[in-house]
Amino acid sequence: MVTTEARRGAGMWPRLRLAEWAETRDTLHMWTQIVGKVRLAHAPLLNHWWQVTFYVSPRGLTTSAIPHDAGAFDIEFDFIDHVLSLRTSDGGTRRIALESMPVADFHARVLRALKELDVPTTIQGHPNEVEPAIPFAEDFSHHTYDPHGAHLFWRQLLQANRVLGEFRSYFVGKVSPVHFFWGAMDLACTRFSGRGAPRHPGGAPNCGDWVMEEGYSRELSSCGFWPGGGDEGAFYSYAYPEPDGFAESAVTPSEAFYSRENGQFLLPYEAVRTAPDPDRTLLGFLRSTYEAAAERGGWDRASLEEDPDRWRGHR
Repeated sequence: MVTTEARRGAGMWPRLRLAEWAETRDTLHMWTQIVGKVRLAHAPLLNHWWQVTFYVSPRGLTTSAIPHDAGAFDIEFDFIDHVLSLRTSDGGTRRIALESMPVADFHARVLRALKELDVPTTIQGHPNEVEPAIPFAEDFSHHTYDPHGAHLFWRQLLQANRVLGEFRSYFVGKVSPVHFFWGAMDLACTRFSGRGAPRHPGGAPNCGDWVMEEGYSRELSSCGFWPGGGDEGAFYSYAYPEPDGFAESAVTPSEAFYSRENGQFLLPYEAVRTAPDPDRTLLGFLRSTYEAAAERGGWDRASLEEDPDRWRGHR
């Protein structure tokens, strides 16, 4: 039986210092890249690479249904039981224990499980957006998995996903799902003005410039959570193209700042976690940074924004 105290704890913003799980984070990053590339190998292209992302689930991170032949399959990182679950629409299942192992072993186990499920898959053999990009089959340096750290990270994502979802609901223009990009290992939500954007210059390590050109082909304001940029990770917000004066905009809360190095506003996760009202604090950051981008970029806000409670009186 789940106790009241456990329910209360499950709803809190957990404390997780990067120093306590950095090796697990780096190993998990490579594991998510492998599974993400499986989805990339099977799913048809969607604008801005939306077809390759994961989604926060009640147990971890899931690919959602991936088409294969006349059916489908999915893969889920379960951070409660600490298994990787692979399931097919014809009833096939495989489970790989999430435990300390080299990336090379995880890579081999995933591809073997897919073959056993009659979903043979060939993926690009090295990671993207990292340096160095050690081929998966040769990566024995990343091998640490701490279940407690991975579980707390998922709980961070649960909270971030919930608030980002609320923020997303106020926008009726083109907007991405709240989704997890395994390239940089971040949870993101992106709003679009409806206008085109200048060609992105690229430059991400071990990633073709054409990838970034597709991702940033339209004018946008993007925000999310990243397990970097601070002692406990950071929330971020940026605009592309960045309008004049964006970096100097006044945003909330007071702990938020513009990072010239990263080209975006950052808000340390611990500033949200320790706030009297974490949800309100984070929403203030998301709204004020978006407004800075939209106002300075001349977005048609009247046609792009709406109250998500507009039908409440009719329910």
